[in-house]
Amino acid sequence: MLVLVAPGQGAQAPGFLTEWLDLPGAADRVAAWSDAIGLDLAHYGTKADADAIRDTAVAQPLLVAAGLLSASALGDIAPGAVAGHSVGEITAAALAGVLDDDAALSLVRKRGLAMADAAAITETGMAALLGGDPETTVAHLEKLGLTPANINGAGQIVAAGTTEQLAALEADKPDGVRRVVALKVAGAFHTHHMGPAVDALAEAAKALTPADPKVAYVSNKDGKAVTSGAEVLERLVGQVANPVRWDLCMDTFKELGVTALLELCPGGTLTGLAKRALPGVRTLALKTPADLDAARELIAEHAA
Repeated sequence: MLVLVAPGQGAQAPGFLTEWLDLPGAADRVAAWSDAIGLDLAHYGTKADADAIRDTAVAQPLLVAAGLLSASALGDIAPGAVAGHSVGEITAAALAGVLDDDAALSLVRKRGLAMADAAAITETGMAALLGGDPETTVAHLEKLGLTPANINGAGQIVAAGTTEQLAALEADKPDGVRRVVALKVAGAFHTHHMGPAVDALAEAAKALTPADPKVAYVSNKDGKAVTSGAEVLERLVGQVANPVRWDLCMDTFKELGVTALLELCPGGTLTGLAKRALPGVRTLALKTPADLDAARELIAEHAA
């Protein structure tokens, strides 16, 4: 059984979309999306520097566009399940048929803008903690006033909070934590700091008519497979201020009997977690079109 996954913010890198735009029809498709949402995706995916694409309002639609573009390059796919990490959940919603591509891009554009506005209220950020015991780490973060915003499994937890709180964490690591790595994001996502963005996203969601997912849609909220399109959309709204439980998503992959995990462009982060947490599961990350042939072989072996 194949699970198709989409990465979240921080996975982007300068120029990562360049080779994908050389595929037949890709440039036209991205140009149409750019016109629809008022953002030059081709420019940001090919020419912009790291600081420009770190901007939340840019990074989020860029990542969803990249995920959808790489998925379409694979042709017809029949995964047993789909999931996305943070903003990747919008990509997953489109892959599951809950939203069409245009609705997904429209929603993520509004999400990015709303989260950028919320992030501008207070200087905040996120940092990954590598190593350590999860219970000990979470308790230590809460003592410092930080939120365990992403519990990713495989020994990785992401803390979020103010810059002062993150500086205190760097100076006072939890027992067993080897490193604290600042992430390429512009705010404390999946925390109470994103409360204003929830309200804006709820308003945007009123204009959408979601369909029920055609395949198992595994949610960041609790790792459960959600069967109602309306519930998927509701979870996408609340998700911006709630922790991402990718560890529970991977637990569900195990329960579903997943044998292969394919990560859409810009792949690498989620396959890295899966290699440590899902032994025996084949993994492949789509980084460039050169990975497509290997991905198609994986799909042929493991998809329904």
